[in-house]
Amino acid sequence: MSIPHWAQKDFLWPAPAKINLFLHIVGRRPDGYHLLQTTFQFLDFCDQIEISLRGDGQIRRASDLPGVPEQEDLVVRAAQALQKSTKSPMGAEIRVHKNLPMGGGLGGGSSDAATTLVALNQLWQTGLDRRQLAEIGLALGADVPIFVHGQAAWAEGVGEQFQAISPHESWYLLVIPPVSVNTGGIFSSPGLTRDCTPLKIRDFLAGVKTSNVCEPLVREMYPEVDRVLSKLSEFGSPRMTGTGACVFLPLPSRDEAEAVLKQIPQTWQAKVCKGQNISPLYKALEE
Repeated sequence: MSIPHWAQKDFLWPAPAKINLFLHIVGRRPDGYHLLQTTFQFLDFCDQIEISLRGDGQIRRASDLPGVPEQEDLVVRAAQALQKSTKSPMGAEIRVHKNLPMGGGLGGGSSDAATTLVALNQLWQTGLDRRQLAEIGLALGADVPIFVHGQAAWAEGVGEQFQAISPHESWYLLVIPPVSVNTGGIFSSPGLTRDCTPLKIRDFLAGVKTSNVCEPLVREMYPEVDRVLSKLSEFGSPRMTGTGACVFLPLPSRDEAEAVLKQIPQTWQAKVCKGQNISPLYKALEE
């Protein structure tokens, strides 16, 4: 019997970026957490995770992440959480090939953690389903369950309540400004809009006007983001993802996205991406 490609040593597990097609804040809980409404969609732009199994139960990080100690790295914490939950005697050596920027609003750390959970669940043969993996992931970060879930989703609460939907899979020009936005600083700002009128899923899918309520604050605090949004506005309706700093411009086709790419400053870090309603992680597993 042939070995599944995901069980082969050289298999690279995709950890995709996400974008928030919109982001509204509809209230705040007594504990200070914000109540959100948003739609997540994945991109075909990914970190790649390489895993080697160990039989001694040790979890080791084989790659450095600047400014993040090994025991604080989400991939290490994810592996340890799965190991503790399932009492698996197995260990792993984990190497992250990093493509997604830190502090960019693309969810790279959460995606890496989710891919680690999904991968080790397969490799260790621990037999958990996606719901169980998502419960483990929620303790690591509010966005981790979305990546475990693996489908574009409408999300509410603090982001942990979600329902699969299928928004249009646009082409996007993604621009990565050279800044890392402090999420805590944005959510603690008194100028942040926190009283959006709640939407229904059908309203969003029908094209009701939405926004990213963090965008005005980020534009004010980070001129680099403001410059990107201003320039891309010449070609359509760009939007910031999450609390930034990354900005995406929806376009009808790859050719049109490539054409706009040629018209923006060549010093900008930019990439043409395709929206994905099914995570590239699960597409890779189901090839």
